[in-house]
Amino acid sequence: MKLIVIGGVAAGMSAASKLRRLNHEAEITVYERGQFPTYGACGLPYYISGENDDYRRMIARSQAYFAEKGIEVKLRHEVVKVDPGKKQIMVRSLESKRVFLESYDKLMISTGTTPIVPPFPGGELKGISVLKSMEDGIRIREDIERPDIRRVAIIGGGYIGVEMAEALSFQGKEVRIIEMADQILSPFDKEVAEKAEEELINNGVKLHLGEKLESFTGTPSSGNVSEIVTDRGVYEADYVIMSLGVRPATAFLKGTGVHLASNGAVIVDREMRTSVEDIYAAGDCAVVYHKVKQENDYIPLGTNANKCGRLAGANIAGSHKKYTGTLGSAAIKVFSLEMGRTGLSEPEAKRLSMEISTVVIESSDHPGYYPGATPLWIKLICEKRSRRILGAQVAGPKGAVLRVDTFAVAIHTGMTADELGMVDLCYAPPFAGVWDAIHVASNAVK
Repeated sequence: MKLIVIGGVAAGMSAASKLRRLNHEAEITVYERGQFPTYGACGLPYYISGENDDYRRMIARSQAYFAEKGIEVKLRHEVVKVDPGKKQIMVRSLESKRVFLESYDKLMISTGTTPIVPPFPGGELKGISVLKSMEDGIRIREDIERPDIRRVAIIGGGYIGVEMAEALSFQGKEVRIIEMADQILSPFDKEVAEKAEEELINNGVKLHLGEKLESFTGTPSSGNVSEIVTDRGVYEADYVIMSLGVRPATAFLKGTGVHLASNGAVIVDREMRTSVEDIYAAGDCAVVYHKVKQENDYIPLGTNANKCGRLAGANIAGSHKKYTGTLGSAAIKVFSLEMGRTGLSEPEAKRLSMEISTVVIESSDHPGYYPGATPLWIKLICEKRSRRILGAQVAGPKGAVLRVDTFAVAIHTGMTADELGMVDLCYAPPFAGVWDAIHVASNAVK
């Protein structure tokens, strides 16, 4: 068997590694357009902040490591065309510019995403960047360490935008977030997102909600960005991070017969098979099955990419393993605040026409009579009739994210609020009360 993998980061390398463990004879070649294989992209903000002072720590496995395992990783190579009829791909070397064809028996697509960057007037100015790849992170850190970069504007208040606000604040920059929606962190419900907004403001970040970017202006002598223009004002900026979301990097698949969703994501079944025989896909370039919604969704997270890539590798080897489904579990640190969410948000449940009940409570991570107790805010979304837990969101200075993991297990197994409210969780004053915040929230469901 000859497997070609397009994209050598999370899903792609998970698939290649799993196939190699199951099939020692398979010929495996990975084409990756970047300079680095399989690295932890989620760690980039913490490299830019200086909390991690060596980007090499984010590289999980080297090119040489994979070569020892019999997996050939070709960096700086871009696949520009796929011909399923001939079972061939067209590859361009980004170094030599040479273009060549290569055949395959099985093909794995794991090309990830590309940043969304609308053509704003002035967008060609220097000092406007995105954070998507390791190369982006290395360049941004070099840029922001310059003493003339004092004011940074972040366009977009999603996960990356908020993490970058903290990272740049740690570097002593004056930070401003421009967000077109009426809240940041759209996967969270407004009651929980507001906690992050308060934390940003308390740490000196200028937050503009419901404000739309219109253009950039620059300094003629240098060609550098100097101002951002919105529908509400003009603000000075020495540097700009564009964080408006991503789209699946699948343009090269048009005309191949591989079915794509409306946003360009590859449509796969629960075995990671596409609509074309012998072609598999996983990761941020593909849809993923949602366990609660019981349908495909687009949730570009590293957790999904690694799990689905591993399954793809097993199924390429001949298995027929199905993905149990994602819950969209995710977490973020906002200065001194932890936030996590899993399952459905309230707007998602309403879009699915579910009859739900919700509850928002404030508790604490452990009893007040033991020093250092801090607040926890929990929101639960439950099916009204059965009281089955559909979603949970938690925020607090400490202990929030690990409690979300408990809710994730409850949702995964179909538990009701009544059942979770009586689960035998650990108790000791330094860690939790006899009635943990999880119990309090579950037992508050009406």
